Amino acid sequence: MPGSFFDTNVLVYLMLDDDAKAETAEKLIANGGTISVQVLNEIANVGRRKRQRSWAEVRALLGTLTELLHVEPLTTAIHVLGVGLSERYRIAVYDAMIVAAALSSGCDTLWSEDMQDGLFIEKQLVIRNPFRPA
Repeated sequence: MPGSFFDTNVLVYLMLDDDAKAETAEKLIANGGTISVQVLNEIANVGRRKRQRSWAEVRALLGTLTELLHVEPLTTAIHVLGVGLSERYRIAVYDAMIVAAALSSGCDTLWSEDMQDGLFIEKQLVIRNPFRPA
């Protein structure tokens, strides 16, 4: 089941004042896709601590995302895969957990602003920066 997986840094623009990036994120999620519980947790953290949003605003965004996107649970298998990916591809552990969840859910594209654009992982998943100029 090929599809899109979203890193936190793409979705966090939905709460920022960057209209162009928010619009890009909205267009991407309109087509559906997948996130992990880790992404939901990170959005809640960024919303409260960095963006100083109210709990009501944070819950509203989390609710919208869980309605629009499939949520991949965190499992021990994803953790084990993520540790291996971190070592093999030399990516940060938390980023590797996002990659592992994307692989586990069968996605073929991981939308991320922070990870290496174009990196092809395990002959299945390519990382794409949706904000990179064409």
